[in-house]
Amino acid sequence: MPFLFGFLLRVRSMRPRALLAGFCWVMGVGAGASFVAPASGAQPLALTPPMGWNDWAHFQCGFTAQAILDNAKLLVSTGLAARGYNTVTIDDCWMQKARDAQGNLQVDPDRFQHGMKPLASAIHALGLKFGIYEDAGSETCGRFAGSGQPDVGGKDHFLEDARIFASWDVDYLKLDGCNVGVAGQSDRVSAYRKAYAAESAALKSVGRPIVFSESAPAYFENTPEWYDVLTWVRQYGQLWREGSDIANYHANNPDAPRFKSVLWNYAYNLALGRFQRPGNWDDPDFIIGGDSGMSLAESRSQMALWSMMSAPLILSSDLGKLSPEALKMLGNPAVIAVDQDSLGRMATLVRRTSSIDILLKPLKGGDYAVAALNRGDAPAQVQIHPAELGFSTDANCSLNGQNLWNGERWPSLSVLQADVASHDTAIWRIHPSASCGAVTRTGAIIITAGRTLGSIDGYTHCLATTGKVEECSGAPEESWTVTSGGTLKSSGACLAVAGGKLVMEKCNDGSMQHWSYTLAGNLVNAADHECLTNVSASETQQPLTMQPCGHNQLNQVWSLPD
Repeated sequence: MPFLFGFLLRVRSMRPRALLAGFCWVMGVGAGASFVAPASGAQPLALTPPMGWNDWAHFQCGFTAQAILDNAKLLVSTGLAARGYNTVTIDDCWMQKARDAQGNLQVDPDRFQHGMKPLASAIHALGLKFGIYEDAGSETCGRFAGSGQPDVGGKDHFLEDARIFASWDVDYLKLDGCNVGVAGQSDRVSAYRKAYAAESAALKSVGRPIVFSESAPAYFENTPEWYDVLTWVRQYGQLWREGSDIANYHANNPDAPRFKSVLWNYAYNLALGRFQRPGNWDDPDFIIGGDSGMSLAESRSQMALWSMMSAPLILSSDLGKLSPEALKMLGNPAVIAVDQDSLGRMATLVRRTSSIDILLKPLKGGDYAVAALNRGDAPAQVQIHPAELGFSTDANCSLNGQNLWNGERWPSLSVLQADVASHDTAIWRIHPSASCGAVTRTGAIIITAGRTLGSIDGYTHCLATTGKVEECSGAPEESWTVTSGGTLKSSGACLAVAGGKLVMEKCNDGSMQHWSYTLAGNLVNAADHECLTNVSASETQQPLTMQPCGHNQLNQVWSLPD
């Protein structure tokens, strides 16, 4: 028996999982929250994660109008468009570096000899939607003409550009965040908010529904301001990039490994599920599965993980060079259905070991998706019991369902198991028997402050009943229950504050055991109104304490099971 906050308690994993009214989300944000109502008369956009194709991760600035159109045609001829990949978006470098004498954007005549509108019309004629790129700064990341205000002050071009986009019949806009001017603003966050609010207002004024993809959060990744930006972007657009770009293809080194960047983007995105809901999507960047630098196993992993996170599925590869196996994987209707499920939930990290992640995602109609990621360099055998997923420990609890990669179905299983190849991900759709009872909200409570950035290894650490934050091991003391009464329960006891200190004690109705969880990621105790704090976020196994809640204080930002 381990020593827990000064009390000896028996270790017994208890794994509930449903979001319940007693455990509140401050500001009304939580699992299953409804889409914020749009302006009167407007239809909500992107109620499921957007899907499509973008040129950037494969071509960067080396594209032509013909390459864009060729890939649009391939979406149709390969059947990917019929599976939902229906928006073709041009990224940076399509415009000239200077505007014309009237201040209008100018299309690069070498890339687009006939202008932009004919290309948009050709894409629409294929039954697809058309998207375009701009930047909230005065210059794009490639130093072409941006929409924003110069850093020294002056006029922005958000409204004029939105009108041009509408005249080209644009359906989707990605607004990057390079070179944003701060003139006249008190800080960078205010400057970014002003720019993205202006673009949002401009798009709403042009009389055409245009999905708005915002890049603002990515420019504040893993800083205290990150959480401020993640809070307000939801007011202005439908999806947002929160962090590092996925690794690009480079012709001079075509086989350079890219899976590490997939794991990193998965790692930071998974911790941000509280900001997501139908019509508002966390975007961990493009799908590069099937492209150079990605094995088929790694490609399956990205497709499965993005679908478990309800992430946008925006391909960015040369579709004409993808193998039949890759095209089949990208078009897998059962996996796409997990991504496009109308609940729009982020997966919960049920368990993480040194090489294996187990994820659970609730689906509409009482089904669940389960995934097992093998991050390691060797094959691994995985077993997952229903109780670990938050179902009853009743011996009659069984699961029926399907392996989504090979289509194999089974009528009744007492345990999910698979041999998972290195860098591969198994994914199932399951339905519990009546004996399993209602699933209860379960999984790891994680913190990322002070951890290694750019790599999943060492980034996420788990709260343990030992009273410390440790590198996740998958041990029972890292499994927490969020109860209907707003308590955090593990190993048969509840996390409480007594005498200003954290303890694990017998569960009761006292306010010392009750916690609220804010959109900022704070765990606030109902008795002392202070926040659970990792004293030294730069050290592992550092005891926890309660401290006054700071504004986006990184060692007070936690991610709970969704």
